Amino acid sequence: MFRVDAGPAPTYCDGVSRRSFVQLGMAGMGAIGLPQFARAKENTAEKSGQKKNTSVILIWLDGGPGHMDMYDMKPEAPAEYRGLWSPIRTNVSGFDMTELYPKQAQVADKFSMVRSLHHDTGDHFAGGHRMLTTKNMGVSGANNGQKFPGIGAIVARELGARKQGMPAYLSVPHASSIGLVPGYFGGHFLGVQYDPFMTHADPSAPNFTIPNLNLASGLSIDRLGDRRTLNAQLDRIPRSIDRKGTFDSLDRFDQDAYEFVSGPAARKAFFIDHEDPRLRDQYGRNSWGQSTLLARRLVEAGATFVTVQYSGWDHHWDLKGGYERVLPMVDSAVASLFQDLDQRGLLETTLVVLCGEFSRTPRMNDGGNGGAPMSQGTPGRDHWGNSMFCLMGGGGVKGGQIIGSTDRLGTAPASRPVTPANIHATIYKVLGIDPTIHIMDHAGRPTPVLEDPTAIDELLA
Repeated sequence: MFRVDAGPAPTYCDGVSRRSFVQLGMAGMGAIGLPQFARAKENTAEKSGQKKNTSVILIWLDGGPGHMDMYDMKPEAPAEYRGLWSPIRTNVSGFDMTELYPKQAQVADKFSMVRSLHHDTGDHFAGGHRMLTTKNMGVSGANNGQKFPGIGAIVARELGARKQGMPAYLSVPHASSIGLVPGYFGGHFLGVQYDPFMTHADPSAPNFTIPNLNLASGLSIDRLGDRRTLNAQLDRIPRSIDRKGTFDSLDRFDQDAYEFVSGPAARKAFFIDHEDPRLRDQYGRNSWGQSTLLARRLVEAGATFVTVQYSGWDHHWDLKGGYERVLPMVDSAVASLFQDLDQRGLLETTLVVLCGEFSRTPRMNDGGNGGAPMSQGTPGRDHWGNSMFCLMGGGGVKGGQIIGSTDRLGTAPASRPVTPANIHATIYKVLGIDPTIHIMDHAGRPTPVLEDPTAIDELLA
């Protein structure tokens, strides 16, 4: 077993600071049904009727990004609803977005927009759990523990990495859902070996390195190999009584862990300084831009599911100052990612998803936060899960499409309502995973991953 200490996790919003660990190897294996693991990859391909080589980059806007100020603007609505900025035309007829997104407007034909997403809760934790697991399960601010594995963990279990020597599931710079690390991104009862590998280090920092890849003090690659050989010899003792294939499955995890720690593939993928400086400039010389560029390098190297963290979207007040700071960074990173993937021939095999745990209220508040109006700066927007957005593009998803609509004030879906389960089902279809699969829960009962396994078929080519 290899245990990687990922170090302390930062505190965010109303979450708590936690220490995050990634374990590769035997820990937690008893809960997942080991005899089934060796067949999981083959079974899911058989059920879905196809084998694919696609990957996912999930850009997570933690805190709640507002649909009315980005991708579903209502210029004809009253001033207190329509927001502070004007919409601009994109290169797709009828697909408008905020004037703060001029770069995305030029590549709108490469992605589509779900405008009618909803889960109807304004609780950060309930919304995050529903978006990342699709499950309600009573999660709330007062009961914020994870109750079901995150989608990236399920994908890692079903598919593994696309190329040998790479982890299947990574997060840059960390996996955090409303301040919980890894929070609802984690493997939960599947086991910590399905938690994402987190870089923690900021890819935009000078001399960026991944401390997680360093071997323990006094342990060299040669000694690591010696220990692995010894473990293999010791493992032969109980194999004579093993009748379920358990050790064969454990060997697969052991092999993945060894190749990740000792092999060159992962290390090379993390060398972001090898990129053309001009391309790094295009993504943006900030944590969000460079994390997005690193995510592209990781899927190119063989990762299957990579999350990118964009934290700080809880704009209850001073929304003008906040969005004028963050939206240009999102614009550069997202537009550059689609252009970069396309130019490298990776767009057809890489699905990009952009979303958060919920949206913001269509009607703006008075900017007072309980005090005098405007005392906290410009007005802001509060929590809203009744109408949300999700950007999806690449990986075989049709570009330039708008799925669903909201009413004239942006308060609820007016057509083609979509739930988080439909988003997940679409991701599974892109990856070649059967969306009707079941996994074993704590009690050993088969549990459906999705209550509604219906994908958004209009998006699938």
